[in-house]
Amino acid sequence: MATHTRPAPETLPVTLADVQAAHARIADQIVRTPTFISKTLSELTGATVYLKFENLQFTAAYKERGALNTLLQLPAGTSGVIAASAGNHAQGLAYHANRLGIPATIVMPTNTPTVKVTQTEGHGATVVLFGDTFDAAYAHARELEVERGLTFVHPFDDARVIAGQGTVAIEMLKDVPGIDTFLTPIGGGGLISGMAVVAAAAEHPIEVIGVEAELFPSMYNRINGTDMPCAGDTLAEGIAVKEPGAITSRMVGALVDDIVLVSERSLEQAVSLLLQIEKTVVEGAGAAGLAALLQHPERFAGKTVGVVLCGGNIDTRLLANVLLRDLARSGRLARLRIRLQDQPGALFNVARIFDAERVNIIEIYHQRVFTTLPAKGLITDVECETRDRAHLDRLIAALRVGGYEVSTVELA
Repeated sequence: MATHTRPAPETLPVTLADVQAAHARIADQIVRTPTFISKTLSELTGATVYLKFENLQFTAAYKERGALNTLLQLPAGTSGVIAASAGNHAQGLAYHANRLGIPATIVMPTNTPTVKVTQTEGHGATVVLFGDTFDAAYAHARELEVERGLTFVHPFDDARVIAGQGTVAIEMLKDVPGIDTFLTPIGGGGLISGMAVVAAAAEHPIEVIGVEAELFPSMYNRINGTDMPCAGDTLAEGIAVKEPGAITSRMVGALVDDIVLVSERSLEQAVSLLLQIEKTVVEGAGAAGLAALLQHPERFAGKTVGVVLCGGNIDTRLLANVLLRDLARSGRLARLRIRLQDQPGALFNVARIFDAERVNIIEIYHQRVFTTLPAKGLITDVECETRDRAHLDRLIAALRVGGYEVSTVELA
């Protein structure tokens, strides 16, 4: 996507003045999250990388900003607000509505994980479970809006929400005026729309790059006129949006310089690196900016890049899986499939080689029946822990020297 000629800011639905007013409105009621340089990630990627830790908000996501900015502008006597969301918007809206004494109703699909329902109810909201999909929940929320006389708060396609999200960029540039590139995840487009407004008004040129998961390139399709499918099980469920907003599409088309797509593997690596290097938990969508840096390093080499870690709400079991898969890909965790003869001492002799190479055995799986080997043969899978890929390679070489047939069981 080519760099755009910037339109006159006043022709867009959200202006710099709107974002500045939003920041003045919400600043004392949200966490002023830090923007820190990551020396290690800078060395790793070839860019100067600054991270904005929006996962440190009370509900662990930037969505509070847009929700609060909207709530503070509702007319006196508003009977309540309603939203459709199974994610961070639900919690951000519920939390601040409860603080302000405004009743909140959140419609979620029936298959929403129990932990998200419980968290949202914990913030004082009434949760209505309806439909199997977000679209069904959204349609039901719009019906309840009319039936109950509630005010609908859209997760992204609302000028007040966009202005609130744009406050992220105001804080980043105040902390690090030298940022020349914003690398921002795109779901519906609210965050990047608000940030792009701030970037367009900056004193020096700031390139605004959006990031979407390869499985959900909805805004990429809208802006580039492509028709790639939007479906699949992505780690970045927070940006797995099939239809971007009308307002946000207009703003992204006008103000965003490029959109890059990232693979699931890059997203997993980014989540894992942020935990290992920065000691911070970030969900898949929140790690999309770093995933883009890892997957497209040549695109950002030498630039001063501001990356928003926009959320930290990731299921703990999923996080554990991501970390273990990353260990496996780096060779520090491996499963070796070894062919043995079914006789006394066979496993003992293999274990001696593991001991000689100082490799830790975690689990052993013996397979006698479900195998293509003759009746006297057996397959043993050994799950083990090594220092790195080179250490694993030395172990495999030693096993082969010992006369064993060995292969690695690879991840997808």
